[in-house]
Amino acid sequence: MEYTSGAASWQKALRRLVGGLLPRRPRQRRPLWSVGVPLIALAAGLLFTTTATTAGGTALREDRRPQLTELIEDRRAQVATNEERAAALRGEVESRTTDLADSDGPIKEQQERADASRTAAGFTALTGPGLIVELDDAPQSGRLPDGATNDDLVVHQGDVQAVVNALWAGGAEAMSIENVRVLTTSAVRCVGNTLLLHGRVHSPPFEIVAIGDPAVLRQALAASEGVRWFRDAVDNYQLGYSEEVATVTVPAFEDSTTLRSATVPQ
Repeated sequence: MEYTSGAASWQKALRRLVGGLLPRRPRQRRPLWSVGVPLIALAAGLLFTTTATTAGGTALREDRRPQLTELIEDRRAQVATNEERAAALRGEVESRTTDLADSDGPIKEQQERADASRTAAGFTALTGPGLIVELDDAPQSGRLPDGATNDDLVVHQGDVQAVVNALWAGGAEAMSIENVRVLTTSAVRCVGNTLLLHGRVHSPPFEIVAIGDPAVLRQALAASEGVRWFRDAVDNYQLGYSEEVATVTVPAFEDSTTLRSATVPQ
């Protein structure tokens, strides 16, 4: 029990009386966020602890580009080593075949037949009048042209294929891309803005050399829809394109000639 006196006691009693007569407000429920915040903080602490334990003092998002570059260089070195070994083995096979041909009539006959087809098959270097076509990415100015994307500023697989197909259609006798002989079984593929040809990676600019009548080759390029599209992109996005008439040399094909499947023409 509490005893009061004086004016202050009467005021306190009056407030209690009024408070007792007024309806009491319902007890407010705790808002949802007041319960969620501790749970979120607990989960964040658990996540930070797990991350620190997993990292073990190292960076989880370490830049892997140097490792990727090193891996690519290692693969290039392996390809070069395998190519040298394959060339040495081919030379040994040819040498032994020639020795056998001196004493074996059927082997000599087949060797002469194969030698007669070496030029047509692309296994000998050729020199003659022709055309040099060069495709290049747009210069990196740091600012994209209006309405352009990064894909619009690089040479794509379809662009290289359009030039190659147009040159074949124009009667090219022999062709090379980046000084690598191109045959009918050659596949042109792009990985990003790099060109993959017979296991070798090439960066732009891409030089395509073809032996043939320069005037006819240029007409075939002008008639190609794919080449015209690339030339339009040259005007709009500053891509690189050039044609040069010259006496050119196309190297011999030096890669594997193994076929996975073939049919004999009727």
